Amino acid sequence: MNIPRQVLVSLLIGVLPIGSASLFAAAGEGRYDAQEIVRKTERVAYYQGKDGHARVAMKITDAKGRERRRNMTILRADGEDGKSGAGSLQQKYYVYLRYPADVKDTVLMVWKNGEKDDDRWLYLPALDLVKRIAAGDKRTSFLGSDFFYEDISGRRMDEDFHELAEVTDNYFVVRNTPKQADSVEFARFDMWIHRATFLPIKVEFFDRENSKYRVYEALKVEQIQDYPTVVQSRMRDLRTGGESTLEFSRVKYDMGIPDSVFSERYLRNPPRKYLR
Repeated sequence: MNIPRQVLVSLLIGVLPIGSASLFAAAGEGRYDAQEIVRKTERVAYYQGKDGHARVAMKITDAKGRERRRNMTILRADGEDGKSGAGSLQQKYYVYLRYPADVKDTVLMVWKNGEKDDDRWLYLPALDLVKRIAAGDKRTSFLGSDFFYEDISGRRMDEDFHELAEVTDNYFVVRNTPKQADSVEFARFDMWIHRATFLPIKVEFFDRENSKYRVYEALKVEQIQDYPTVVQSRMRDLRTGGESTLEFSRVKYDMGIPDSVFSERYLRNPPRKYLR
């Protein structure tokens, strides 16, 4: 696996280990639990801090090199059970579109409901319409990009079987196979998880013919408020030749975002105080 040098520098020098040794101490040296690795990875990738804010610049590039851009702010808050319990945890997302003009003020809101299907709403300002998004749409394009909705808000870990395929000096390689094969378009996905931080640095998706067709990569990682944070990432679609990159700025954690922000009221009236 080829990891960009900037990522290695950030991960291996600039980011302090966050408990990989203690997590497996009871199991004994050389023994690892894939379920525990994935659980820790889910917490680090999607649940750092009690809430979070980020400006996100998206660039979508097709096979001919043509580019489209999106700019948005993403707010996130965890439920009261945010650091405990089995399976994925309760969480809410608020995605506010800033650019381009034809999508400005569009809002996507997601309620992750632990072990149940997510609730999702889309506000279309041109029609002044709030639209519920079907749960089955979570593996469709996020705002026309190569990322899926599920890539942004996370996939429930209890939807897959997890197997530790390899352990290297720097990575756990975990193979994930869906429990309900007919519910998704992939047959499996393999994750390279950094052992010190538990951040997923690379994810490869394979179809039922065992052909790799999507690849996610974390391109840059920074330490923000003591949390190792992916600030640049890319998703490549190997079938179409397209790719999309996300660049995160103004990242903040533990802002005290009230739960009321994640309600239908604020779909039509964006909470400017928290979107700055």
